[in-house]
Amino acid sequence: MSGAADVSSGFDAASSSAGAPHEVLADGWEAAWSGHDARAFAGVCAPDLHYEDPVARTPLSGVAGLARHAERLWRAFPDVTMESAGERVSDGRRLVLPTRVQGTNTGSLDGLPASHRQLSVHVVFWCELEPAGSRLWRVRAFFDSHAAAVELGLIPRPGTLRSRAVLMLQGYGLWGGGG
Repeated sequence: MSGAADVSSGFDAASSSAGAPHEVLADGWEAAWSGHDARAFAGVCAPDLHYEDPVARTPLSGVAGLARHAERLWRAFPDVTMESAGERVSDGRRLVLPTRVQGTNTGSLDGLPASHRQLSVHVVFWCELEPAGSRLWRVRAFFDSHAAAVELGLIPRPGTLRSRAVLMLQGYGLWGGGG
C-alpha cells in the first residue's frame, strides 16, 4: 500500500494495447483495488475524477481523494480483493462494471471496531469516461449496504430473535395482538 500523495503509476490504460479499451480500464480498476496500490488509480482515472460510494462520507474529487478513501478501506479490510462478477457493458462513453468485493474486516472504520468477519458483496460501478474515452471520469458504486451490515454483524439478520427484539425496542409490534 502506498501513500496518497504520490498517485503516479506504471499502469496506463491509455497506452495499453491489450483488449478493448473498456476491458483494459475495467482490469486496471479491479487491479488497483485488489493490488492495494493507490498509485494505480492514476493509470485508469482522469485527474479530475468524481467518485461516490455508500461508504464515502461525501463525493470525492480527484485521484488523490479516491486514493485516500481506498487506503481507509484497505486499513479496515487489509485482504480485500475485487473481481469481475459479470459482463462488463460499455457504449464507448459509459461503462458498467459488475464486481464482487471480498475481504475480512480486521480494522476499524469510521469509529466502528473490527468485526473480524468476512464480507462478500456484489458492487456495481457505473462509470462515465472522460471525453477522450481513455480514463474513468465519473464513478458511482452501488451495493446492498444493508446486507453488508448484516454480514459484518452490525445489525441482526432479518427474522431472527435479535431482529424482532430490535423492532420491538423501536416501537414496532408492541401494540396489537398480531401474529
